[in-house]
Amino acid sequence: MTVKQVVVLHGLYMSGFVMRPLCSQLEKSGMNILNLTYSTLYPDRAAIFEQLDTFIDNKSTALVCHSMGGLVARAYLAEGSLQSQNVEKVITLGTPHKGSHIAQKMQQKGFDVFLKNSVDFLLSENGDWPFNAKLYSIAGDLPIGLMPLIAKGSQSDGTVLLNETKINGMAEHKVFHLSHTSMIYSRQVMNYITELLLKK
Repeated sequence: MTVKQVVVLHGLYMSGFVMRPLCSQLEKSGMNILNLTYSTLYPDRAAIFEQLDTFIDNKSTALVCHSMGGLVARAYLAEGSLQSQNVEKVITLGTPHKGSHIAQKMQQKGFDVFLKNSVDFLLSENGDWPFNAKLYSIAGDLPIGLMPLIAKGSQSDGTVLLNETKINGMAEHKVFHLSHTSMIYSRQVMNYITELLLKK
């Protein structure tokens, strides 16, 4: 089903501001957008989920999420509210669906103080995608960031391992030669997201 409204969820340490270029592109395609800003270090699940429920309002909806935002989207679907049943598609960009290797290493080294309550999402280990909403997982393989130092020889976008973006039950997995943050601003990625949203 073609969706005409979209919730955009940013990643760790970010806000809705960084997602504005993507939102503008989607609005040009006729989408109604909720660019939801939330505290990534102290995420209030109840408040986030209530905003999602209110916006969805019985309309077919897609969730477009960067990094940790995809894990927030998963938690929302798992909560199983009536409105969550209207989510048709979830499109994630650089989301560590299987859990974040970098967050795990930071916790092991005693640096989890920099992650605060985000670990509730980032350290979750998920083996599959059990929801009715179709999952389209976008990944990057341009390793600009800490990951090459933490996991030498690995494939990553510099922050998230390529393997972390793959999960059983996803509808599609697509890799772009982009880093973790640059994929938010890529015209190629924006066009691909638009195609997915317009696809029936």
